[in-house]
Amino acid sequence: IDTAIEQSRANTLAGEQLELELGTLNDAAAQAGLQTALALKLEREQALGAQRSVYDDLSSRLRQADEQRLQFERSLDPLRERITKLQLEEQAAQLGGAQYLEQLHAAEADLAALQADIEGNGVKLWGLQGEIDRIQRDVAALGAVNLAALDELTAARERKTFLDAQNADLNEAIDTLEDAIRKIDFETRELLGQTFAQVNEHFGSMFPSLFGGGNARLVMTGDEILDAGVQVMAQPPGKKNSTIHLLSGGEKALTAIALVFAIFLLNPAPFCLLDEVDAPLDDANTERYSKLVSEMSHKGTQFLFISHNKIAMEMAEQLIGVTMQEQGVSRIVAVDMEAAIGMVQA
Repeated sequence: IDTAIEQSRANTLAGEQLELELGTLNDAAAQAGLQTALALKLEREQALGAQRSVYDDLSSRLRQADEQRLQFERSLDPLRERITKLQLEEQAAQLGGAQYLEQLHAAEADLAALQADIEGNGVKLWGLQGEIDRIQRDVAALGAVNLAALDELTAARERKTFLDAQNADLNEAIDTLEDAIRKIDFETRELLGQTFAQVNEHFGSMFPSLFGGGNARLVMTGDEILDAGVQVMAQPPGKKNSTIHLLSGGEKALTAIALVFAIFLLNPAPFCLLDEVDAPLDDANTERYSKLVSEMSHKGTQFLFISHNKIAMEMAEQLIGVTMQEQGVSRIVAVDMEAAIGMVQA
């Protein structure tokens, strides 16, 4: 290729030289020489074209060869990487084998017996290696050895024992409380039922005494005794049985007095204070009310009552009044009814 290039350059220079010579020839002889030179130039140009074709062909083949070389080199790169990887794995395997041998020697293992056992049982070494790698990863994931782990475990066990004991105590206490609640609930139901029955009985006997007849009773408004309400059903003489809301003001007051005294009879107190209870009552009902209070006062209860009703005052044994003869000056006047009656009779 280089030779063809040099020849091409030489031919080009020769052609240029001939053209210069043709320029200087002016006569007929020179023209003949010029024709000869032109023929020679044409011949050389044809030779030069042939050489250029050869040159272009060689250049194309050279480029193709260079591209093939690059492709071969690229295809060799994975093989080189694979060879390098295999060499590293071989070195790692040799190092690992040496370490395993050291461990076996340290453990005083019988290599011949171990090899015979492996070959006899058909153990796959690659499977064992995978299991070893997995175990090593698990060990690495556990981190550094905690030297205080045993102490912490002991403390945790003691703590668990303590908490278990507390939990047992709490469960026992819960059982005890639940038993107590059930017992209280049962006793409450029993006592409430008995109390309700007694109050209902006293109310049924107290109502006719105050009204001079009729009847009354208490009715629970629900099935559950602890949550049920109580409704007062009263039937004064000559009227239909109805709730207390349908009674007149005096009848409501007298029914309420009968209910209060019925409850009071469950556990009579030594003192009872009544504040103008007789205010809405007429004279007939006031007499019955006064008679009932007088009867109950002879059963161990002392009644203190405030009243403006003369009929109610007649049953009192002691009268204490407040007067104001002078503006802004209050005076208390006490009267012993028995002594006053004696003075009047005398």
